Amino acid sequence: MATQQQQQQQQQTQTVKVKHNASGVLTSCNNVGSPPMKDDKDQEDMSRSALAMFRAKEEEIEKKKMEVRDKVFSQLGRVEESTRRLAEIRQELEALADPMKKEVAVVRKKIDAVNKELKPLGLSCQKKEREYREALEAFNEKNKEKSQLVSKLMELVGESEKMRMKKLEELSKNVELLH
Repeated sequence: MATQQQQQQQQQTQTVKVKHNASGVLTSCNNVGSPPMKDDKDQEDMSRSALAMFRAKEEEIEKKKMEVRDKVFSQLGRVEESTRRLAEIRQELEALADPMKKEVAVVRKKIDAVNKELKPLGLSCQKKEREYREALEAFNEKNKEKSQLVSKLMELVGESEKMRMKKLEELSKNVELLH
């Protein structure tokens, strides 16, 4: 549960960073009247940095997910092996006599309890994996949408600069005609 909270906090931190970077892009675009100063390069670097950070986080999350999954399956394997061995022991004990009947009953109850705990854990693991895949898909879609919007913004800024330069050239010609 603590790992899930840590992952949520990391995702929120990443979201804040991405929003901050995006607002930086918008701020620099609002300064269209001022001369361009490395904004395009800075924005590109920020985008690359954010993308690299995102990829690193994704790899880290995937690595942790695989570690947890491996641990769960490893533990499930040990529990199944233990269950099998306990069943064999129980059969051998029953074949002897009944002097240990109470101990066998206790072990059986423990096995049943472990089996009952295993089922919801397995279902929970599958549910979490499904939720993770859905969240990742939604995140990728929004990131793609953001990239498209940034591209459109850069296109509009470029068109705006062209129109302003054209207007300045016309005004310059008009000034020259007045002299």
